[in-house]
Amino acid sequence: MLIEDKRGKNRELAFIATGRENSIFSEDMRHFEGQLTDKLTGKRVLAIGAAGSIGSATISVISGFEPSALHVIDQNENELAELVRTLRSSSGGFSVSDFRTLPLDFGSPATRLFIHDQSPYDFVLNFAAIKHVRSEKDSFSMLQMFDTNLLKQARLLRWLGEAQFKGRYFSVSTDKAANPSSFMGASKRLMEHVMFSGEAVKDLGAEIVSARFANVAFSNGSLLQSFPRRIEQAQPLAAPIDTRRYFVSMEEAGHLCTLAAVCAPDQHIVVPKLSPDEHLVLLEDVAKAFLEHLMLKPVIFSDETKAVQATSLLRGTGSWPLLLTPLDTAGEKAYEEFVANGESAVDGGFAGLSVVKYKSAASGSIGRLINTLEDLFAAANMSTLPQQIDKDRLKELVAAVEPSFLQTHKASAKTLDSRI
Repeated sequence: MLIEDKRGKNRELAFIATGRENSIFSEDMRHFEGQLTDKLTGKRVLAIGAAGSIGSATISVISGFEPSALHVIDQNENELAELVRTLRSSSGGFSVSDFRTLPLDFGSPATRLFIHDQSPYDFVLNFAAIKHVRSEKDSFSMLQMFDTNLLKQARLLRWLGEAQFKGRYFSVSTDKAANPSSFMGASKRLMEHVMFSGEAVKDLGAEIVSARFANVAFSNGSLLQSFPRRIEQAQPLAAPIDTRRYFVSMEEAGHLCTLAAVCAPDQHIVVPKLSPDEHLVLLEDVAKAFLEHLMLKPVIFSDETKAVQATSLLRGTGSWPLLLTPLDTAGEKAYEEFVANGESAVDGGFAGLSVVKYKSAASGSIGRLINTLEDLFAAANMSTLPQQIDKDRLKELVAAVEPSFLQTHKASAKTLDSRI
């Protein structure tokens, strides 16, 4: 009963952002049910970084098709424990005989040893990422982003090649990879190149697919997830003004990733069929709707200090402060898109999804980028005093593969760490 109540609450909250009561991909899940059953039942699945919102939603869907093995790697021990509880408490039962969770860094030697200890997998799904635009705040955070989003994935692909992996490899991208305005978006575009180009590992022999999609409403670490927490902790709500975003529910995220990982054509990126006119939502409208859902009237502020002070004054009055700030921090877009310049979305046989053919970078550029980054990290580990790496150097590395980043990147001295 508590589980159903929680799911009902999640759907209720998601409706505030999406305006949809049912998954936009329900028709595709029904249409491809036979193919999903044939390809997943009795198969071996490895899911990396899958204890978070998107990963756990996908695992929940996949487990229902009864794979023979479902192994989940994630460094977050607490979320792994929660994932186990959720799956084993499912009202439909849990029928995966070989289910394991491992608190590993997916780029560590322990993961390589684990992969070599197992029989080859049929599916490998990678959800691990540094995924927040706010990580652009300094070169050290950005280096970690490049390590996680690029180098560790290249390493993982090599290890899978060593283990004779010939199945399907799926890794989550983002809408922010299309014409990226942030280093995070650029790192995910480079991630796409790493996985598709074949320059990380030669002759892998696996099918490679990805997905770019929208913000997952009320997912871990999201702006929307902060809304109920801010109310609980007597803080004002906050949102950037005149900023539009696409949203999907956690259920939709699980459906999208499952369909992409199992059914999408090789060497393609799956994107949802969401239209700017119908589905782009103002963040300030979502914040107002959330407050109204709680029977609270939003009181708008533009000054952070006054918004904080108003929290105690407005408590118990049926009103709540909503701070609206300019969209002037590093890397932020006023709108979102799924298809980059020079790409085109075509029909892939789905009702709610389109597919984008991977557009390659200049030959050899990905291999050179991987080698350069590996050399930089190796130098930082040497006993001699390491050479510092600044944002300009990292921007040069991105532009060597994606020259347009020099124009599309939105630089700013302001970061989200300086905002409420």
